[in-house]
Amino acid sequence: MSAARVRLDTATKHLDAPLAVVDLDAFDQNAADLARRAAGRPIRVASKSIRCRYLLERVLRQPGFAGVMAYALPEALWLTEAWAGTDLAGTDILVAYPTVDHTALRALAANEAARRSVSIVIDSAEHLDLVDAALGADHPEIRICIELDVSWRPVLGRDIVHLGARRSPVFTPRQAAVLARAVTARPGFRLVGVMGYEGQIAGIGDAPAGRSLRAPVLRWVQERSARELARRRTAAVRAITDHVELEFVNGGGTGSIETTGMDSSVTEVAAGSGLIGPTLFDNYRRFSPAPAVLFALPVVRRPSRRVATVFGGGYIASGPAGADRLPSPHLPAGLRLRDIEGAGEVQTPVVGRAADELRVGDRVWWRHTKAGELAERFTEYHVIEDDRVSRAVPTYRGEGRCFG
Repeated sequence: MSAARVRLDTATKHLDAPLAVVDLDAFDQNAADLARRAAGRPIRVASKSIRCRYLLERVLRQPGFAGVMAYALPEALWLTEAWAGTDLAGTDILVAYPTVDHTALRALAANEAARRSVSIVIDSAEHLDLVDAALGADHPEIRICIELDVSWRPVLGRDIVHLGARRSPVFTPRQAAVLARAVTARPGFRLVGVMGYEGQIAGIGDAPAGRSLRAPVLRWVQERSARELARRRTAAVRAITDHVELEFVNGGGTGSIETTGMDSSVTEVAAGSGLIGPTLFDNYRRFSPAPAVLFALPVVRRPSRRVATVFGGGYIASGPAGADRLPSPHLPAGLRLRDIEGAGEVQTPVVGRAADELRVGDRVWWRHTKAGELAERFTEYHVIEDDRVSRAVPTYRGEGRCFG
């Protein structure tokens, strides 16, 4: 039995599975590596990849990290309230996805402390109209961040190809300047930032396992996309700052910290998944995060000598449906899912050489494909320090919070 499996099993032997753990040594190691890769640029922590207040607070207190990239306005308001009166009071929080939540907007307008530290993202004047409709014409000043479309749109023959996430319609520097003027001309709004997530670089590993022919194509695309984006983003920021002084320009993600950092127009980078080390980030050349969050499922059946069945397991990650969205058996090594069944709603069979030795009551340790979504399955993470569980900390779910 491997030392890693012995450590996990021994540390959690007093707990019943299913359970989830965070290896604090690995988490801190990943944080230090992200800060190293950022080379002095502050890292805004993407909360959707964490979804655990204890872990957010821990990393925000480490060198190199400043601010939160939240995914919902109610979440940002909750964090602001939770951190009031602590050393994290006033933490800069960017809600990086547009909100149409009238109740949350009214709560933001009524909360002076939140209005000083929370910014909401927009990508059209329609978002400003919605805020006015929710709050009335004379609402207090709301901090605004413009999101740029930082995908790559090369021309192939007669066609324009869109490579990247479908997010903002603001693509050109001129479009960015027009929207910036719209914000600054409207009472009740203050433009403070610009952001853009280059998913075609940050979210796709450039060394995909078992796909040696695809790797050089990916690198070619990503290198050219990064060069085009640096020019266009710089021009867009320059066009915006002709009208207003910005507090921040945010870019990147865990997978693109180095290339994003080469863009002189960017003042900070975003990262979150690199703290957790899910399987989606196994396929990069430049970095290799340690698996910091794992979950254990108990063996409940032995249908045959070469098959062991665990309880639960159907924790499928978001994104394009495919095998790479399934959870992966991690320990003991040598297990795999059955193609015909995959990960089940209440039971999951595993096969492989290690399955022969599993017994009812044993544990199989797993990794999730994406960083934050596991926290929607568990109400708490058991924190492993050295070789023992030091405490249990609630996830967002464990604190009764579900932000979508």
